[in-house]
Amino acid sequence: MELIEHKYVEANGLKHHVAEIGSGSTVVLFLHGFPEIWYTWRYQMVAVAKAGYRAIAPDFRGYGLSDKPPVPEDTTFSVLVDDLPPILEAMKIDKVFVIGQDFGAMVAYKFVLEHPERVLGVATLGVPFMPPGPFTSHKTLPEGFYISRWNEPGRAEADFGRLSAKTVIKNIYTMFSRNEIPIAKEGQEIMDLVEPSTPLPSWFTDDDLAAYGDLYERSGFQTSLAVPYRSLFAPERETGKNVEDPRIEVPALYVTGEKDYLFKFPGVAEFVKSGEVKKYVTNLEIKFLPEGTHFISEQFPDEVNHHILTFLQSNTRCA
Repeated sequence: MELIEHKYVEANGLKHHVAEIGSGSTVVLFLHGFPEIWYTWRYQMVAVAKAGYRAIAPDFRGYGLSDKPPVPEDTTFSVLVDDLPPILEAMKIDKVFVIGQDFGAMVAYKFVLEHPERVLGVATLGVPFMPPGPFTSHKTLPEGFYISRWNEPGRAEADFGRLSAKTVIKNIYTMFSRNEIPIAKEGQEIMDLVEPSTPLPSWFTDDDLAAYGDLYERSGFQTSLAVPYRSLFAPERETGKNVEDPRIEVPALYVTGEKDYLFKFPGVAEFVKSGEVKKYVTNLEIKFLPEGTHFISEQFPDEVNHHILTFLQSNTRCA
């Protein structure tokens, strides 16, 4: 990863950290999820740079090495989307392929809806385009559903606060790499779903954990609890601003693991596998990784890189 360069750019009054590699004329913008940072994309950035593209991966405000906003609790999906144009302008970038994983997929799609003139294509990992409307999965899942718990002011803060940032990251990576939705029992906290003796996923090294742990120790979890978790319930999540018809018409790719716990959220698997998602994303190609769980960019980097590069190369000629 020594070839990846790091810089800071000003956007909306904050200093944003951006990782960058490659010098091609076509730019690929990578957007991370939670509990992720730019480092999530280390394998994909190197791969696309070797294929002749320029890859950039910012840390969202309040994440990683980017500045914390003055009031982290006020951060929303729209705020993160609004940071992207000035970041691109500061780096003299006009158009991009945008690739998002986990909640970064939601930011990616909002960016496409609000700034279609800046997008050559969009790819998402794990999280598909979701139709307009409020988040409702919590209504049909038990009270201990992790998103419901983390939406409760103060509860996640107390739960995480018992542990080091490194242990919190280890626990979340472990939970999210399983094939079951994290749901705590009554009187049990989400962090208690992982026994201290549980080993890391085989593809996630101690060095990887240290990289994440160090940066979350620096940033804390205030912004990441605001986005994605507490913003999921906000009305502004429903569509892009000023977008009456939330339809994605640029070339699109969705890659997901068939064992991703998210596929057990009510309605998600049917929405994707029935093809209903293509009512909103009209030019969508879907790829499944049979053994993939949630963090496929790190679990199966070669397969993910293949699908991303095939998508980029197929659509660069048309861009």
